[in-house]
Formats: sequence, structure tokens, C-alpha cells
Amino acid sequence: MNKFGLVSVVAEKANISKKQATEIIDATIDAISEALKAGDKVQLVGFGSFDVRNRAARDGRDPSNPSKIIHIPALRVPVFKAGKGLKDMVK
Repeated sequence: MNKFGLVSVVAEKANISKKQATEIIDATIDAISEALKAGDKVQLVGFGSFDVRNRAARDGRDPSNPSKIIHIPALRVPVFKAGKGLKDMVK
């Protein structure tokens, strides 16, 4: 499912227009993104949690030239961990 499909499902289930559903989904994604940017953890009970982890700097191999070693800088990456409710539903 892509964003358009999600908008259609949300609009139908909430009995709202697709425009309103798009605004709600965009606002939700923006709020989660801004919280992660600030270093906060976002927990949606029964669904899962979004967090930011620090990945340490390391040396790696250049895929186009495996004999060449390149430096991969440290960075922050977003992660999602599924909650129990979501895991049980998917089983």
C-alpha cells in the first residue's frame, strides 16, 4: 500500500473526504518526523515505536572497488519497532 491507498482507506473508514484524510496523514507524518529530529521517541501503544539510534563511524569497502577501504561517517538513523498488538495481528 502506498500513501494514496492509505488516504483512500482512512477517508472511507473515518467517513471524511480524501483531502481531509491527506491533511491528517501529512500532519501525523510531520509530527513524528519533527519529534524524531528533536531526538524524542514516539510510542503508539499497540502499534509500535519510532526512535533514533546513533550509528558509529566505521570503515567499509567500496562496492565498485572492493580492495579500496572507505570511511563511513557516524550518523543518526530512524528505527521502528513493532508493538505486541501489531505483531499479533500480522501472525
